[in-house]
Amino acid sequence: MHFRISGLEPMQFRHLFHLSETELASLDILRYVVTEKPGFPCRVSLQDAEPDEVVLLLNYTHLDTATPYRASHAIFVCEKATPPELDIDQIPDSIRTRLMSARAFDAQGMMLDADVVDGQLLEPVLRRLFDNTLVEFVHLHNAKRGCYAARVDRDPK
Repeated sequence: MHFRISGLEPMQFRHLFHLSETELASLDILRYVVTEKPGFPCRVSLQDAEPDEVVLLLNYTHLDTATPYRASHAIFVCEKATPPELDIDQIPDSIRTRLMSARAFDAQGMMLDADVVDGQLLEPVLRRLFDNTLVEFVHLHNAKRGCYAARVDRDPK
């Protein structure tokens, strides 16, 4: 079973970078200038931000379903982020270098299975989760802080 990992669509965040600190604060959003790498994993580019890059830390609803699993959590987004061009079965370093929680969902957004795995060992876990034909997609989260990391979909290849 093949899979494809995707980041978030950048256009939903672009307007936020033009807001003042007061306007951001009213939305519970924080602006940071990155001081170290790794430490600020962008959810659009699926790369760790570089020092001196501007990022926003905001709450993002990553599972917007009418189920008990509806969920949101903190994410970082880089100001100039663009979506990654990942190949089938490619896992970006920002995921591969972290302890990940993989959560498998059906088409209605109900969790069917989950696992925690070192990012270096993620491929067989994703394949096992997708062996269940009811699994529509997998959400990856940083296991330590719980932040949403990326979505994984089956690839028909």
